[in-house]
Amino acid sequence: MAKELKTKIKLQIPAGKATPTPPVGPALGQHGVNIGQFITQFNEATKDRLGMIIPVEISVYTDRSFEFVLKTPPASDLLRKAAGILKGSGVPNKNKVGKLTKVQLEEVAKAKLGDLNTDNLESAKRIIAGTAKNMGIEVEE
Repeated sequence: MAKELKTKIKLQIPAGKATPTPPVGPALGQHGVNIGQFITQFNEATKDRLGMIIPVEISVYTDRSFEFVLKTPPASDLLRKAAGILKGSGVPNKNKVGKLTKVQLEEVAKAKLGDLNTDNLESAKRIIAGTAKNMGIEVEE
């Protein structure tokens, strides 16, 4: 018999560094999930991606069991890493904070392709280029 879904929880947690503190503890605790078990499984699954923020979708069932799906890091994180900057510009139209080559843009687009609402690489590149522009990162022509 299939388990009955109680709720879905979406969180963004640093890879390999989940702890019972907010946002993880309260989000899972209110649904009766074994927090320690989730933290152990999440940290084990993400230890190869330390330093990145990993979005995770947790399905909680009525019997208090759970399963989770890891997503790719946010586009802004991938773009910051590719451009070698700490944060985006506060005024992206005036202050440019970094540059990306077309190759770097394509790498980020390929990494995010599974989580975007397109399966066309050209469309994905345009979406990522828009995010870069909003962060004050220039993309080389």
